[in-house]
Amino acid sequence: MSDAHAAPGSLRSYIVGFLLSVVLTVIPFWLVMTDATSNVALALTIIFTLGAAQILVHVHYFLHVTLKAEHGWQAMSLLFTAVLLVIVLAGSIWVMLHLEENMMPAHEQIEQVLQLP
Repeated sequence: MSDAHAAPGSLRSYIVGFLLSVVLTVIPFWLVMTDATSNVALALTIIFTLGAAQILVHVHYFLHVTLKAEHGWQAMSLLFTAVLLVIVLAGSIWVMLHLEENMMPAHEQIEQVLQLP
């Protein structure tokens, strides 16, 4: 029996998921701790890609979500959750990046404006 066909919830499935999770955690850790690359963009790309891969490993090996389970409804609800998560995270990042533009002016700035002719 190959790893791809290990029964969901079997010991073999959990061990494969655990080993993949460890590898996907150690590689970014090694990348950051050893300064393996001086290119920050490349390092971030590798870290985020391996992070996304680790999410997929967890969903498949530990949550047992597949396209066949419950006629695809599990995968559909997971996709809906992912879309909501992206919307919330993108909105939060957008608000934080534009926070300074929307701040109320300081008291001194208000006084300066009031003293204009």
